[in-house]
Amino acid sequence: MKKIISVVGARPNFMKVAPIHRAFAEYNDRYKHIIVHTGQHYDKKMSGDFFEALELPDPDYFLGVGSASHAVQTAKIMVEFEKILDEVQPDLVLVVGDVNSTIACAITSVKKGIKLAHVEAGLRSFDRKMPEEVNRIITDSISDYAFVTEESGRSNLIKENFPKDNIFFVGNTMIDSLFYALPKADRSDIHKELSIKQKEYFLVTLHRPSNVDDEQQLRGLLEVLSEFAADNDVVFPMHPRTRNNIVKFGLEKYLKIDRLKITEPAGYVDFLALMKNAKLVITDSGGIQEETTALQVPCVTLRTSTERPVTCEIGTNVLTDPEPEKAKAAVENTLKNLNKGRVPELWDGNAAERIAKIITNQLIG
Repeated sequence: MKKIISVVGARPNFMKVAPIHRAFAEYNDRYKHIIVHTGQHYDKKMSGDFFEALELPDPDYFLGVGSASHAVQTAKIMVEFEKILDEVQPDLVLVVGDVNSTIACAITSVKKGIKLAHVEAGLRSFDRKMPEEVNRIITDSISDYAFVTEESGRSNLIKENFPKDNIFFVGNTMIDSLFYALPKADRSDIHKELSIKQKEYFLVTLHRPSNVDDEQQLRGLLEVLSEFAADNDVVFPMHPRTRNNIVKFGLEKYLKIDRLKITEPAGYVDFLALMKNAKLVITDSGGIQEETTALQVPCVTLRTSTERPVTCEIGTNVLTDPEPEKAKAAVENTLKNLNKGRVPELWDGNAAERIAKIITNQLIG
């Protein structure tokens, strides 16, 4: 029996690996699919809830590396993951996305001579100030196989001289998870708990360092949200980093507005319910750009670049400079011109099945 390891470490990874695990269940007479959780993020909202909501089994291995600087965290993961590789001797390692767990386990696998596949390969923001961009570039450069979610991924890899025959356009496993969890989201009581009406509120997420680590930038964005909350319900599940900086900079006054509803980070199912039924989503997240496009919910992304151009080209996403006045104008313009967009090619809930079939039929037999 051949062995395949999939690595998870942070919130988006769980959504990408869960459908792959289900897809490999059809081949359990030939393959053992092993889940390694690095512990890069681990708390109930950012880890445990995803295993429950997406019906992932408990990980086979939990490395428990915890939070640290990029260098320390990456190094800890590499040291601990090498022990797993020595014990399991896998035939293939699957890494997903662009977090530190992705690059750490990719490097360790390749140096041990183990075949490596990258799911969600080829995405590029062309902004190397983003740690995720560095992780994406390095991971792709050493991978044996690339599974891409959109055409830009394929074209970027070809420009970088990745072997064409080893690039596979399969769709988006994060959207597989979204569709899988929608029935649970439809049963969520989160709207009742927050006393909000569907399609009559804004949903906000902010966590990117460029938006929340600078006092002036964070204050400006909070002022914009305060203005919107004067006439609209604004639901803001707040990332710990953002909350800590608001306290650090003494900006709590911007949160004391009746219709601005600050919550703890929401579990996956409740957040999906909030996202599906929002009038508009305002974010600086990468994955939320994709999820809102799949749900055909208008989204304004407060960033200067995106590694997911298909969400802007045919989806519902509007990319805008996070300068407060520009952000405000983008939101107002989006509300005047609500765009349902189109769901990108192969974002149909079957990407994981395609990946499993390619691996079993073409890559490791």
